[in-house]
Amino acid sequence: MSSARIIRVNELLKREIAVDIPRLFANTFFDTGSVTVTHVETGSDLRDATVYVSIFGHEETRDGMIRFLNRHRHEIQSRMSKNVILKYTPRLYFKLDDSIESGDRVLSILSQLNIPEGDEPQNNEPET
Repeated sequence: MSSARIIRVNELLKREIAVDIPRLFANTFFDTGSVTVTHVETGSDLRDATVYVSIFGHEETRDGMIRFLNRHRHEIQSRMSKNVILKYTPRLYFKLDDSIESGDRVLSILSQLNIPEGDEPQNNEPET
């Protein structure tokens, strides 16, 4: 299968799942506002898809939130299949993506360094 098609399918699934999660679980205890779908990786046969989600806050309950999404994946798949027409509806597997938090941590460390603004590295080459 073409890698360009896989990329398009991944983006389509990402958008659709990001819309479906708040719609399905809006009236439950599940905090849909803290969940962001960061990316989707679909297998080359389009039968399975790993959905990476970032969860803002809820440090102590993230694992439970991922388990909740995996327990309710059939509902999400069913809703998604109504709007995304593929030969096979991929089985969804949700995983925690902590790359955004890692980036925030790096930015926090960089902001704590005492680097004066406007100072540029000195060029030791003589001017000609």
